[in-house]
Amino acid sequence: MFKNNGSLVSGIGNAKKVTKFYDQWSKNYDNTLKKWNYNAPKQVAKILYKKFNPKILLDLACGTGLSGQALIKYKPSIIDGSDISSSSLNIAKKKNIYNNIIKCNFQKKLPFKKKHYDAVLCVGSLTYCNNFEKLIDEIYRITKKRGIFIFTHRNDLWKSQNYDYQINKKSKVWKKVYLSKSRNYLPLNNDFSNLIKIKICILKKIN
Repeated sequence: MFKNNGSLVSGIGNAKKVTKFYDQWSKNYDNTLKKWNYNAPKQVAKILYKKFNPKILLDLACGTGLSGQALIKYKPSIIDGSDISSSSLNIAKKKNIYNNIIKCNFQKKLPFKKKHYDAVLCVGSLTYCNNFEKLIDEIYRITKKRGIFIFTHRNDLWKSQNYDYQINKKSKVWKKVYLSKSRNYLPLNNDFSNLIKIKICILKKIN
């Protein structure tokens, strides 16, 4: 098993280090997350489809495709996946979930069509986002009118990075329509257990 999980708490570093980390972990990633009782993808998919019915989706930072697997049961028309790790994308591709798979770094300009997606998901990955404002501006660009951005973020980082303020700054273009209470993230991981949880948030484009 890939054991270098302590760095998940403090963060891994720059894009090059993140890519290497997940390329190395990819073969054991699904089994490791299952042992840690990671349920965020299923929770996000359930909440999304309880409130909306998006047909064209982008699973941003999709990794090996765990969120895609959770989404497919709701029968969307298209699910695209993107990630920074080629090894993770190779595993995701074999699951036959995604219509298109694109390698990209979500901290840069996103290589997707303007106003293309009904919803964009980012599950378990904002730990590696250095500029949330830039990211949601990009997601605004690639989502349709009244499009959805649903994401998870660790509650400790939500507070320290002042996400309430960052979201409020964008209130003229994004409306916060859902914010969950803190939920378990990796409850069977000793570094996270009940200490570090996540929030699930939904932003909806005003126009």
